[in-house]
Amino acid sequence: MGLPVQHCTVVTDPLSPQTILDPVHRAGEEATDTLLVYFAGHGIRDAESADLYLALGDSREHLGYTAVAYQHLRTALRSARARRKIVVLDCCFSGRAARALSGGDVLAAEAAVDGAYVLTASPRDRIALAPDGERYTAFTGELLTVLRHGVEDGPELIDLDTLYRVLLERLRAKNRPLPQHSQENGVGRLPLARNKSRAGRHTPAGPVLPADVRAAMVSTGLAVARLLRAEGNTRDALPVLRLALQEQRTAGAQGDLLAVQLELSELLAETGQVKDAIEVLELAFQQVHKVYGPEAVLVCRRLADLLQESGNHLQACEVLKHALDISERGGPA
Repeated sequence: MGLPVQHCTVVTDPLSPQTILDPVHRAGEEATDTLLVYFAGHGIRDAESADLYLALGDSREHLGYTAVAYQHLRTALRSARARRKIVVLDCCFSGRAARALSGGDVLAAEAAVDGAYVLTASPRDRIALAPDGERYTAFTGELLTVLRHGVEDGPELIDLDTLYRVLLERLRAKNRPLPQHSQENGVGRLPLARNKSRAGRHTPAGPVLPADVRAAMVSTGLAVARLLRAEGNTRDALPVLRLALQEQRTAGAQGDLLAVQLELSELLAETGQVKDAIEVLELAFQQVHKVYGPEAVLVCRRLADLLQESGNHLQACEVLKHALDISERGGPA
């Protein structure tokens, strides 16, 4: 996946619960945005409770006390600082973990992890498959193929929901155990990796950087706000645009900044919030000294109109002069 090595911890052939859980707790204390835990190994069911346990090197079948209870991993995730948690389990009976996070009964509700996405290799009562002659298990092999080669006609950024759908289709076509998934708070829309089928040969598969995520959020927010406006729903469009503007400022890049500011100022003016609209456009006006084009001219003209409407005629003239300079010279005055 192209994850930074310094942010990855690999645990090979663990022999004790703390060997597995300690790294998760440490990562949970350090990660602030996204925490990903990937377990590939044996999964066993306890004879008494039928709960999922993650096997250690010397675990014994049906004896949960010889393995790591999934509920202990869940506890580590619940205490993590990260806003989003991703759990990928390539083991037998892993669908029990997805069930535990899906809600639907009292125990499941107590087990839920806020902001978590769980992707598993098999249903709750099925074993995973390690095909003879293949280097990886059926699930991990297909997952690596998607990340390394991408998805034809897929989105530019592969989010978790897209990854699940593709894995489900490909594994079903091969008559192999079907993956399961569960999520909280819409984490499935989180971009996980770049689609290699749409990228250049030397473009890394991932990770998708926080700036990429924010840019996608801004673009989506702008599209949603425009759709709401088209349907006459200005009440919901306003907070969406404000959130998009906040994310764009956090990203520290231009991107759709001017488009968001124009859309927000226009909506504010339409709803009688002229003062707020002017403030938004004044911030945009500060940006057009660096960015030139049709949107920059539009910012100047709309700001001048609102200033004139509010009685600030002198300032309106100065803004219009700047717009004229941009139109005539294609650059700064």
